[in-house]
Parts: sequence; C-alpha cells; structure tokens
Amino acid sequence: MKILISAYACEAGRGSEPGVGWNIAWEVAKYHEVWVLTRPDDGREANEAFLAKTPNPNLKFVYFTLPIFGGFWKLGSVAFVLHYYLWQVQAYFIASKLHRKERFDAAHHVTFVRYSSPSFLSLLPIPFIWGPVGGGEAAPRTFYRDFSGQAKRYEFLRWFAHKVGERDPFARLTAQRSAVAYVTTKDTARQVYGMGADTVEILSESSLPSQEIEMLSQCIVPVGKPIRFISIGRLLHWKGFYLGIKAFAKADINNAEYWILGDGSEQTALEQLAKDLGVGDRIRFFGRLSREETLARLGEAHVLVHPSLHDSGGWVCLEAMAAARPVLCLDLGGPSVQVDNKTGIKVSACNPEQAVRELAEAMRSLATNQDLRQQMGEAGRNKVKHQFSCEAKGKQFAKLYEQVVG
Repeated sequence: MKILISAYACEAGRGSEPGVGWNIAWEVAKYHEVWVLTRPDDGREANEAFLAKTPNPNLKFVYFTLPIFGGFWKLGSVAFVLHYYLWQVQAYFIASKLHRKERFDAAHHVTFVRYSSPSFLSLLPIPFIWGPVGGGEAAPRTFYRDFSGQAKRYEFLRWFAHKVGERDPFARLTAQRSAVAYVTTKDTARQVYGMGADTVEILSESSLPSQEIEMLSQCIVPVGKPIRFISIGRLLHWKGFYLGIKAFAKADINNAEYWILGDGSEQTALEQLAKDLGVGDRIRFFGRLSREETLARLGEAHVLVHPSLHDSGGWVCLEAMAAARPVLCLDLGGPSVQVDNKTGIKVSACNPEQAVRELAEAMRSLATNQDLRQQMGEAGRNKVKHQFSCEAKGKQFAKLYEQVVG
C-alpha cells in the first residue's frame, strides 16, 4: 500500500514531537510504501544521515516550507502557531498534486500532536487517520492558587487557544472526516468527540525503539542507601516539581536524596523552596544535561517522580519503566495512561495539599520496600517492551491502514 504521512516535526534520533514523526514513519515503512511531508529546517540533515547508514527504499521524504518568510516561526509562539497552520494549508496542495501521480491508499496526520489544529490532508479523497493528537489536558483549577500571575496567564491563553481551535471549521472537519481519531488521553477524547469525530481511541504518542528499551533494561538498580528519587524535565510551573519537593520534605525519609534534572523559568523558585523547607542539602539540581548524562543519572536513581499537571505524553515515564524504575505520578494526562498500579503509584489530584500528602506517603512506601520497587520495576519493563515499543506501534498502524482501506 501507499501511505501519505504528514509530519511537521520529524527527525531521526530525537524524542518528543520530532521523534513521534520519525518513529511512526520508519516503522510503518517496514510494511508499506511511505511518503512523508515534513520541513527541512530541523530534521533533514539527521534523516538523510540515518538513511545513508540504514537505507529503506519504502521511505520517501518531501521537504518544503512556506515560500515567503519561511523562517518566521522562530519569532515567537504566535508566529509559530501561524506558521504551522499555513504549512498545513500548503501541505494539502502538495499532497493533492502528489496524490494524482502516486494514488495513495490512505493519509495519516502524525505531528504536531495537537487536537485543536486542522490537518488539511483530511480533505483528500482517501481514508484519513488522525493522530495520536493531544492537548485537551489542563491543570486542575484547585492548583491555580499555587501559580504566579504569569503562570495563570499561560494557562488561560493555552485554554483560550484550544477553544478557538475547536471552533475552527477546518479542525472540526478534520475530526469528522477521520476514519479513526487517536488521542493521547481521556481529556482530549472528550474534546475530539465534541468536534464531531465518530471513532476515537486512546493511544499514547510516546514509544521507544527496541534498541533503546534493551539499553535501558541493562541499567542495574543501585543497592543500599541512599534511596534516590529523580525528576527529569523542564522546570516550568505545570510540570509540578514544586509538589515533588514539598512531598519529599514532608516524607522526611532518612538516607534519601532527590535529584532534579532540567532547567527553566522556575529553577530559582524551586531551589529557594527546597531551602525554605529545610531539604536544600538533600535536593540536588543538575541543570540541563545531555541525553547520555540524563540516562546515566536515571541509572543511579531508584524511583522516578513525575508530578506533571497536564502532560499529553510523558516520554520520561517510559524511559524509567524500561529501566525497571517505579514511576510516581499524578493521575492526570499521558502518564496516567502509561502507568498502572503494577508499574508505579498514581496519586489523585484533588488539590495541592492532598496531592503533596499522598505523594509523600508513596515516597515513604517505595523508599522502605525494596521488594515493591523491584516488582514494579520488572512490571514496567515488561509493559514498555510489549506495549510501548516503536515496533509495536508501527505494526498496529500498518494493520489499521489495511482495515481502513479494506
């Protein structure tokens, strides 16, 4: 079969959105002939270098950007969203011309993973698959009282942008014309159903290549003290790391450390919070590290703490599970889809005080029960291997195309 994929972000060897685009295209091309519409700005060099070492005649790329001021997406978030929208319009005309020549069997929008923006490939006269898309998640309102004025503005503008997008007739048409709409969470599923989609299924955007799963599975869990909790990500308000710091202080565990990897606008405030709570000497801020250094620090830790308030994905949760580390997270967003009671502990998010209290209880439980950590770690490793590998997702989409076209 011939499959046309739209992947605004697509780059070999990357995580997040570029990794989603590349991994799906690469895996599906093991079964079908795949043409990928994407941008040359970030991924072309990496993609061509990868294909030079590992050729795949089934995988073809069509690179393009806007003909006028194609780089204006770098000017800020508003310019970025506008560039993405106009690029999707341009993608339709390129796809239409290409379809007349190649006669594709199905079209699939992969990135961005954003439910409130249209994919004009849905207008082609062939079956259309949308997603996984996300973004319908939001921080519970009870947590707003902990946010700064700037953070509250960010949350409002994010909510407003999605609501405007939901009312875009082309976005609604994208939902309505989807043979299947894959969404990352229950929150996004509600929004996409409201936009008129008939068939909606929950599927995580995140997955790991088998070689990376195998590499992470070799991480030996440290023996003895201290027990190390670790959080990895951008230090932004909605990542909820302040909840992790408060919980660590409240747990008051002997011979325990908390490592925080990443940088961002909240770093100074988080460092001050740790000092104010009397745990500044046991919480270590590493700043932003390379991927290799990050995975090395993960290998030295025992438990991943991921208290994010509205993550659509949660790649670090899969990496921790692949490394046989239990995951402690809030029962929100993408991590809630990935983690179950066999692979970690999910804490409800009714309000900040309750979340901190239950996070602290979970920290104490995991710190004092080595058998529990081992059981959860092994269950997590098996779950990632069988449910969250790139290969498994590629096979799933390959079969889906056959079903939809059939």
